[in-house]
Amino acid sequence: MTKPFLMEPYKIKSTEPLYFTTREYRKKVLEKAHLNLFLIPARDVMIDLLTDSGTGAMSQAQWSALLRGDESYAGAESFFRFESTIQKITGMPHIIPTHQGRSAERILLGALKTRGEYLLSNTLFDTTRANAGLLGFKVLDLPSEEMKDTKSEYPFKGNIHLEKLEQALQTHSVAGVIMTITNNSGGGHPADFENIKAAAELCKKYKAPFILDACRFAENAWFIKTRNKSFQNHSPRDIARKIFDLADMCYVSAKKDGLSHIGGFICLRDNQLFTDCKNRLIPLLGFSTYGGLAGRDLEAIAVGLEEALEEDYLHYRISSTAWFHGELKAASIPVVHPAGGHAVYIDVKKLTPHLSSSDHPAQAFAAGFYGFSGVRSCEIGSVMFGESYSQELVRLAIPRRVYTRSHLNYVIESLTQFQKEVQHLKGIEITWQPEVLRHFTAHFKWKDKTAHTSPA
Repeated sequence: MTKPFLMEPYKIKSTEPLYFTTREYRKKVLEKAHLNLFLIPARDVMIDLLTDSGTGAMSQAQWSALLRGDESYAGAESFFRFESTIQKITGMPHIIPTHQGRSAERILLGALKTRGEYLLSNTLFDTTRANAGLLGFKVLDLPSEEMKDTKSEYPFKGNIHLEKLEQALQTHSVAGVIMTITNNSGGGHPADFENIKAAAELCKKYKAPFILDACRFAENAWFIKTRNKSFQNHSPRDIARKIFDLADMCYVSAKKDGLSHIGGFICLRDNQLFTDCKNRLIPLLGFSTYGGLAGRDLEAIAVGLEEALEEDYLHYRISSTAWFHGELKAASIPVVHPAGGHAVYIDVKKLTPHLSSSDHPAQAFAAGFYGFSGVRSCEIGSVMFGESYSQELVRLAIPRRVYTRSHLNYVIESLTQFQKEVQHLKGIEITWQPEVLRHFTAHFKWKDKTAHTSPA
């Protein structure tokens, strides 16, 4: 039987109310939040596409698993179920739970600090980049050439640039090469298996650790299955295992393809590095068999990782994102091509030729669109990555198993109407910012001279 297109592979058993607000009300909310969507109370958001991290709906199996959570301080049964599940999926022997992905990357990168000066990547995302900088690393992003062209339909834009990777390995002291799968910064694009394998072989040749940032490993595996003919008869689990077998280690935020609300983990092969990471974890997050999590969280992650590899779920997840992407394209919204896995990205530069990079167009667009519609999105541009960043994207990240087609139709209709006002969109300026990860807490205000009317 042909799989139904876009029919959810689940039933809804519990609901949460949405609160409808007016444009005038949202204008006041924006002002109070200093035009920063991270500072808006969730109650004042109608459709929340800020992030797919920890915002999904858990299954009945996950909720049931919470009840068998063993809250023993050390050596809880919940840890051993968690450990066993991850060992089977990754093939790596040493598993360390952490409270979320950013603590996993901080601990692991800290343990690698003596091994080199540089971290190389297809593209590091925000917290990894911040943690690398705080630890004193220099970072080189080496994305594929195809990533630069937002209109290109190249199926694996998340690849690392292999020629540049080898050159960097030859000329720099490298502590590790990090493959982010899928590649979140430029469009949620996957990396192909052959590219991951070639990068791993270069790391082996130059004796540099090969590391996976694998928070969306299941989605990346599905893209390989559906876009690489050599893998069309392989299961997502088999593909994922083949990818993990190439890596020396990985870190994961379980708030994505772990289908859980909190949690993360580190996987290692090296005994000494395992000891070092445990010693770094214990003073910060607690004993090494809970890592800042409750036993019930470990149980939910163990179930969620299995569910994330189910073919019916992945078919729906990726197909529904592709449908959303296609509908926005049909509405003449300039989206990054091809469709990614967890989000659709709007190429704001194409909508705002009257704004310069100093006007922070993507942040202005995201703020203006919230005021117009009540939809919260996320800027991926000059605010998040600095004025030298070449792209101005707005990410519409789709929480897992939360919104139906009618919710996304509201987003599509709202964007269709909002783009008629974008020509009047004002730029914004930063009035206050922290030293690190400024996009989370910075304050902004509308500029006075970039347009004639307020977008909100």
